[in-house]
Amino acid sequence: MTIPKTADAIIIGGGVMGASTAFYLSERGFSDIVLLEKEELFGQGATGRCAGGVRYQFATKVNIQLSLESLPILDQFKEDFGQVVDYEQVGYLFLLTDPGSVKQFEENVKLQHSLGVETEWLSGDEVRSRFPMMNLDDVIAATNNAKDGVVDPNGVVMGYIISSKRLGAKAFNNIEVVDIRVESGRVAGVETNEGFISSPVVVNAAGPWAGEVGKLAGLSIPIQPLRRQWLTTTRLPDLPKDFPFMIDFSQSLYFHPEGEGLLTGMSNPDEEIGFCQNVDPDWELVHIQAAIERFPMLEQAGLSSHLAGLYEVTPDAHPIISGTPLEGFYIIAGFSGHGFMHGPAAGKCMSEIILDGSSSTVDVSMLDFDRFKENRLIYEFNVV
Repeated sequence: MTIPKTADAIIIGGGVMGASTAFYLSERGFSDIVLLEKEELFGQGATGRCAGGVRYQFATKVNIQLSLESLPILDQFKEDFGQVVDYEQVGYLFLLTDPGSVKQFEENVKLQHSLGVETEWLSGDEVRSRFPMMNLDDVIAATNNAKDGVVDPNGVVMGYIISSKRLGAKAFNNIEVVDIRVESGRVAGVETNEGFISSPVVVNAAGPWAGEVGKLAGLSIPIQPLRRQWLTTTRLPDLPKDFPFMIDFSQSLYFHPEGEGLLTGMSNPDEEIGFCQNVDPDWELVHIQAAIERFPMLEQAGLSSHLAGLYEVTPDAHPIISGTPLEGFYIIAGFSGHGFMHGPAAGKCMSEIILDGSSSTVDVSMLDFDRFKENRLIYEFNVV
């Protein structure tokens, strides 16, 4: 398919942010939309390399509100979009092992309760009683929300893209944006490896590459790529059927059921900023040792697969969902590891900002581009 010469809006990035923005713009009648993805398949960037976790448990009002809007959409996705996304509400169990985290999570749970999120507080003894097969002697307390869980990222992306196409949007693979044309202080279109497309609206939904796309438009966007990796195990026959998405918060170590085994990952606190998506074998050994110490059952398992992907991090671990000083140029990126789960709400908000000037689904006005230079940062504590 040949790319068009003009469009009402161009969206750069075919992951969940770009796909959801395309759909919600199309749903509002903004049908002449062009979605550009540089990879061979949609959703193969940061979205396709995420663990698929979705949760209500956050530490800031705006992130909780984004979850309150997004997760019900994911729960109804098959009915509304005709696409199976395998939303399994296994719960998120945060294990807390240091007093500082306990105090912060107490405040988090109060905030969650005030917004209608029914997170439960568990004592260390309650957690040890429920999971006797694990080494949990150092756990002081834990939080759990039964509606947290895991969802298939590819299903969500394809559901949005297919629905967008039905409404008139055009989506292209293997198209890389190599320049962004600016005229008299506003965006005029994008130059691609297949030619120029003119448009008065360009949306930067490029995830970890959003900073590089910003440079093409002459903007310095404080979003950087940071590698994270995980692995899946072979079958674990003794794994409890109700095992949750479990996070050892102080170690940024997590586990959740995957097929007949487990998916487990652990964030490297010394990881350097960069675009490398190869698995680091040295860190994998550190991770495996920590995982076995916490969950000895893993000694019985083999390695089924392993993968690395990129977080798109900002200085305050919150995204940018806003316009920019360059008229017609918008950003929806920088979700710092929790973007997939907020994709539906964020896409809605982005469509409202473009069409109405502000978002009504969730007030994301504090997630604007200018907050960094104006020192209005809002920090998210629950980052894994």
